[in-house]
Amino acid sequence: MQQNYAGLEKIEAKIYSFGTFQIIAQFNPERIRSSAAKTDEESIRNRTCFLCGSNRPKEQQGIDVDGKYTILVNPYPIFPEHLTIPLNEHLPQNIEPYFSDMLQLSRQLPDFTIFYNGPKCGASAPDHFHFQAGTATVMPVNPEIEKILILYGDLLFQDEQIMIRSVGKQYLRKFIFLSSASEQELARRFEQIMNILEERGQEDEPMMNILSAYKNGKWTIIIFPRDKQRPWQFDEEGDRKILMSPASVEFGGLSVLPRKEDFDRLSKDDLVSIYNQVTINDADFELIKKKIKNCL
Repeated sequence: MQQNYAGLEKIEAKIYSFGTFQIIAQFNPERIRSSAAKTDEESIRNRTCFLCGSNRPKEQQGIDVDGKYTILVNPYPIFPEHLTIPLNEHLPQNIEPYFSDMLQLSRQLPDFTIFYNGPKCGASAPDHFHFQAGTATVMPVNPEIEKILILYGDLLFQDEQIMIRSVGKQYLRKFIFLSSASEQELARRFEQIMNILEERGQEDEPMMNILSAYKNGKWTIIIFPRDKQRPWQFDEEGDRKILMSPASVEFGGLSVLPRKEDFDRLSKDDLVSIYNQVTINDADFELIKKKIKNCL
């Protein structure tokens, strides 16, 4: 693990400017295990769970959180401070019962962004519920969010307790943004939004990635609804192949590529194509926005 963190110094990065925002591509060969992870039911059944305490290496010690979670150092980091926070029980990835836990973890770790990958949205262990966390400023979406909301934000709902906005295709990754100082109000509104997203009829829970942060007494939540787990480039061969499996970090603007050849030839057009495939389509997003405005 120490060697993997030392290897971060050798990671290569490129910045792609889209005028009002940027996407960073990161060549990180150690992430091949996550990017190419087989998450189908048979593959999951035929391997031991690496997040269960009984299966983790003895040297992978963690910090207990209220007897419910364990904070671990991620053995294959994307950033210098990269945490994995598994539930102490072996239960599947499903955010609804644990959204309030995400808020509490954000308050306990204010220097971090807590993120959640849905079972078909980048989670390499969809059978064991977990969050991850990274330094709060490491993803481009964090320093960009205020500007992006001003430029592209559509106000869906606001009262004295909460503000809810959306951002559309101008940002490549459509999202719903919530900001509030009330944990109870955030949980209530999140449940309502989940009910709307569930009307899309996707298998298991609605496809999504979520970022959560706590600063100056207030939470900010970004929900990225999705259409697809991986772009067509992932399954291609030869020069058409790009091994990129978008998860929360990619939706946050940091695109991780474990293969050097993909990193070297990646273009802005490739990024546009990949993000357009995995983010929610325009028509469904507009319908969801309308439903949020009508029901909140």
